Amino acid sequence: MNGTITAPSQHTVVVVGAGPTGLLLAGDLAAAGIPVTVVERRPRGISNLTRAFGVHARTLEQLDARGLADDLILTGRAVTRLRLFGSLSLDLSNLPSRFPYLLVSPQYEVEKLLLRRAEENGATFVYGTEVTGVAQDATGVTLDVRRENGTAGSLRAAYAVGTDGVRSAVREALGLPFPGRSAIKSIVLADVLLAEEPDGAVAINGMGTAFGFLIPFGDGHWRVGGWDRTRGATPDSAPVELEELRDITRRAFGSDFGMHDPRWMSRFHSDERQVPRYRVGRVLLAGDAAHTHSPAGGQGMNTGLEDAANLSWKLAAVASGRAPEGLLDSYHDERHPVGKSVLRSSGALLRLSMAHTPLQRGLRTLLTTAADRVGPVTRGAVGRITGLGYAYGAPRGAHPLTGKRVPDVELREGRLYERLRDGKFVLVTPRGTQIDHDEWLTVAHWASDRRTTLLVRPDGYAAWASEEDQAGSVTARLGGGAVRISWNRLAPAPIPRA
Repeated sequence: MNGTITAPSQHTVVVVGAGPTGLLLAGDLAAAGIPVTVVERRPRGISNLTRAFGVHARTLEQLDARGLADDLILTGRAVTRLRLFGSLSLDLSNLPSRFPYLLVSPQYEVEKLLLRRAEENGATFVYGTEVTGVAQDATGVTLDVRRENGTAGSLRAAYAVGTDGVRSAVREALGLPFPGRSAIKSIVLADVLLAEEPDGAVAINGMGTAFGFLIPFGDGHWRVGGWDRTRGATPDSAPVELEELRDITRRAFGSDFGMHDPRWMSRFHSDERQVPRYRVGRVLLAGDAAHTHSPAGGQGMNTGLEDAANLSWKLAAVASGRAPEGLLDSYHDERHPVGKSVLRSSGALLRLSMAHTPLQRGLRTLLTTAADRVGPVTRGAVGRITGLGYAYGAPRGAHPLTGKRVPDVELREGRLYERLRDGKFVLVTPRGTQIDHDEWLTVAHWASDRRTTLLVRPDGYAAWASEEDQAGSVTARLGGGAVRISWNRLAPAPIPRA
């Protein structure tokens, strides 16, 4: 629904920006019963002029934990191979996930599902409104805002999250630097039809002064993008001609595949930047407001959605009084290193694609050969691109599973990610165990004879695990705060007979 601005207006959480990151965050908070208002500069309605095109396996798992993945899959095309540099092929079909592929689906399809969920759970939306200032004190945050008709007002909240993109007004109001550099001066993008279609894989390649990529949509169109090193900086507002993209694609791939009938064309530049702190008091940053990467690997939107999944349950816990504010520090501690890693890996893909000197090409050949022949190198590359390979730090002496992503294991009660849809911790115990527990916990049982007791965080990462058949409670320590999850074992867990 549309919200109104009154002064002073009190909200528990204000999310600035209604892109994918902000929408997932708002939907999670609203589902947890936290009053949340989303402020969006654009008028109501989702534009289909989109740059993000792919949803990786880990992001699909997060959407599955919100009951959205199956609907999104219907809008796109599953791609099981990534072809890099013309010779290296990364096979996704064996990923340890329910989603062993890259789903090619435009960003607006992701936004539609996330918007619907946020609205259904009661999030308030204020469109046509931009943030012009941010101030905070010991009890909350005040955001100065201006409507598109020029009227001004303010919003008061306990916490605010800037998910308002690369040119984040929230980040600028905080005075935070955004260090980095421009990776590509001018990328040309278009959704086109091809007279001669490639083999169906996502392809990234560079030859000489040209860099290009090809991504198949499920409706016959292909997303084609390219950059000409020799053109220098071109304003994003400069007109795009299809012939320019044809020329770049021919030089990058040896063919323009007879591209024709573009339904959309655009131009943008790509930066590599990351803010030094994701949290400043009661204000946090997520998605492109916190980090921006090269388009190589298609990791930008996915990283932002994972930011939101990490932050939402922590912010809900703090806002509801279930955890101390120090818990929010763990958001920066866990997600900043991931953003930094994505910055490096996407940048490396871009630079390897653009290798043009004999030394650079020799290095690319060496790395390509290693990735093609050495299993751990390949698994590491695929894990970073798909998001499945990232884990969070664990305290010394913790169980080896702590901090790791938990796959969608089968339980007696169904799949784990179906159980996560309540937005709670899930305690997975041996079969036959009866548990009395607090309200922030869902109890499930292994479908197999496994004896491990595993506590899974709402974002699908292991908070605690034990091989002992013990009763009691656990305090999941994260950053400067802690979340205490309690349960009592009411009956022993007998070892099932074969």
